[in-house]
Amino acid sequence: MSAALRVLIVDDEELARLRLRGLVGDCADPKASVVGEAANAAQALEFLAREACDLLLLDIHMPGLDGMQFAAQLRRQADPPVVVFVTAHAEHALRAFDLDAVDYLTKPVKRDRLQVALQRAAQRRVPRPAAAPADEGPVLVVSDRGRVLRVPVAEVLYLKAELKYVTLRTAEHHYVLDESLADLESRLGERFLRVHRNALVARSAVRALERRAVAGEGGDEAGAEGGGEVWAVRIAPVDEWLAVSRRQVTAVREALVALGA
Repeated sequence: MSAALRVLIVDDEELARLRLRGLVGDCADPKASVVGEAANAAQALEFLAREACDLLLLDIHMPGLDGMQFAAQLRRQADPPVVVFVTAHAEHALRAFDLDAVDYLTKPVKRDRLQVALQRAAQRRVPRPAAAPADEGPVLVVSDRGRVLRVPVAEVLYLKAELKYVTLRTAEHHYVLDESLADLESRLGERFLRVHRNALVARSAVRALERRAVAGEGGDEAGAEGGGEVWAVRIAPVDEWLAVSRRQVTAVREALVALGA
């Protein structure tokens, strides 16, 4: 990229701003230049009202408006700068990607990780051609072995609550979500069908409904009878079976009819 990224550092700690300024200067690809510093969101807004920038290196815990609230406010602008969160607190990563951050760095920041973040920011700032492909649609943000990934909802086959977590299943992978099934159900809407107190299934993945033995399932809610058989739904294309509670059997039948099964 010919033009250097214009970077605004927003952090209430002066030493943290100084260290980031030095690290930005050490990153050669892409070129980046710190054009300003701010100790809080109010100062950052004042700067952005005067000057344009491409990237915010944004702390989360600050006096006044915190970094998450500030990033949410910036998203309402027509062409906001991209955001990389820089914080000592790793627990906010999933929320950060919900706010469309391009990266999430934990302190102390290493130069090679910052350079990766700058590269992602530079790619995000490249103007898209008029014939750019359609947006990926709604996504769920998951954590997988230290990585934070965006999984398109269209790829999700089912979500199943197990112990303290929810397992998200796609055709290729299993992921773990730290969200309640009830919250996910309200977010996903009619695209997903509640088949059991512990499971949501994508309507498009439903292929069959029958009584069968399902490992680890049973009990009165699932309608188990002799031999441990329960109502169960087959999920395509992975050919897995999930238990269906007695009260949801009719809804699953209706979904199958609607799909022409």
